[in-house]
Amino acid sequence: MLNFIDSIIFAFKEILNFQTMRLALLVGVVVNFVWIVIAYLFWDSIIAFSGYFLDAIPFSIIRSNGAWMLSTFLWFQLVLITFALVFAFLGNLILNSVSKEKYGSFSIIVALGSAFFWGIVWFFESDYIYAQSLKLLTWLPFETIEKGLSYLIGIYFIYSAIIVTMIFVTSALSYTFLTSVKEKYFPYDNFVEDNEIKTIRYTLKDTSIFVVASTILFPLFFIPVVNFLVQILLWVWLVKDTFVYDTASLLMQEIDKEKLKEHRGAFWGISALVALFNFVPVFNIFGPFFGQLAMFYYLKKSLHS
Repeated sequence: MLNFIDSIIFAFKEILNFQTMRLALLVGVVVNFVWIVIAYLFWDSIIAFSGYFLDAIPFSIIRSNGAWMLSTFLWFQLVLITFALVFAFLGNLILNSVSKEKYGSFSIIVALGSAFFWGIVWFFESDYIYAQSLKLLTWLPFETIEKGLSYLIGIYFIYSAIIVTMIFVTSALSYTFLTSVKEKYFPYDNFVEDNEIKTIRYTLKDTSIFVVASTILFPLFFIPVVNFLVQILLWVWLVKDTFVYDTASLLMQEIDKEKLKEHRGAFWGISALVALFNFVPVFNIFGPFFGQLAMFYYLKKSLHS
């Protein structure tokens, strides 16, 4: 338990390091740019694909829970707009007042603050916001509701693709990234260098399972509360084995699955925290790096204790 808590503290501390923040932002910007371009080029196909899934959902469920999806989308957009406005109007002041080392930390605080502020608004006004969203969807003809939800689902697909790609890229960079961390905190230890191909296999397998499971469980995303739990479980599944095997491959000559099972409670806990990152716009790009750091520190301490 102590190793788990220490690993979380270590990951939060190291993710605020300027070098780590810079790497996460660079990867995040590139991945987001690539998927935005893909979305722009193939948006009609993405909408058509979204409509295919909607055809299997009864209209009453689409109208009722479509209002919930619209409400969530508005919250998402307001968090992004607030974050952008803070830096648009206060950017120069922030740059002059905050050191380079603390600039990344300040950015995370702004993102979390924006999410928290609008989360409070939604918490106290959820019934009103939901009612107005439902009224809007009720006023529109069925075809327009379906079209609007197809857009929202299309955006969800792109956002999910960004998250999966971020995890995949972070996994691919794990040796280089964690080597720099090791040199900083454990300079006299060495990594195993011949297990990288094996971990790529695990990553590809888990990504495939995530895509298939997301497709099969898609109707559950229209059920409030259940959709949140299903999404968390899917993200945890995607993250857990990928980061565990990435890190274990650097610390163990042969990956001992039975030994790793002894620590599955901590793995699930770390993966759940990483999954929660994905619910906060902008902040989600730091989740995979946080997960790598926490898994590395936990296994480093647990396997050599």
